[in-house]
Amino acid sequence: MSESVLPSPLKIFPQPTQKIRKSDRTRAAILNAALDFVWSHPFNDMTVAKIMDAAGLSRSAFYPHFRDLRAVMQVLLEIIGEEILTAAQPWISGTGDPSELVEEALIGMVGVCYQRGPFLRAITDAAAMDKRFDEDWTGFLERFDEAACARIEADQAQGLTPKFDALPVATALNRLDAYTVVQAFGRHPRSPPEPVQTALARIWISTLYGSEQLIEGSSSLIRK
Repeated sequence: MSESVLPSPLKIFPQPTQKIRKSDRTRAAILNAALDFVWSHPFNDMTVAKIMDAAGLSRSAFYPHFRDLRAVMQVLLEIIGEEILTAAQPWISGTGDPSELVEEALIGMVGVCYQRGPFLRAITDAAAMDKRFDEDWTGFLERFDEAACARIEADQAQGLTPKFDALPVATALNRLDAYTVVQAFGRHPRSPPEPVQTALARIWISTLYGSEQLIEGSSSLIRK
């Protein structure tokens, strides 16, 4: 008897090309089965056989697409990384009040992490046990460190943010985000997203733009 797997709320789909090939459908089915599995089971319980059983496919259909479970997790991590970077674009590349841009970006980021929380928990659990997964998770986080560092340095150049070494601060803020969303959304029942977003926004805004921006509700700072 196959193991019960609860569906996750978001799916990975093949790109909407003119004609979706069978191989693309199979690959998407495997990725979705992996998302479903970690939605309701610990990562330690995942096997190729369980994933393929949940996908309704033979085990042999797995290997033309992925060499192992790590490869599946790497693809999902890359997809989720793109989702988070897209959500963060208002702050990374937007213009206007930087405090409002932080809040807009965090609403989007927290929304993604709320939906993907069990997967993020799975990858951090795997990273704690396997050096290869730890390297994948570290690389994932460093991508955001670099983007945040570049944005902070650009805001410093405009006089919007105090002068300090940007990379350690970007790294600390991103690690705080990662820990917070995994703890809040990585297990069922998930915490509500709004208090998480509000707390992170307070920390980001006060660190980068000053606590007075929180009191006033909007900033006199304008990013060009």
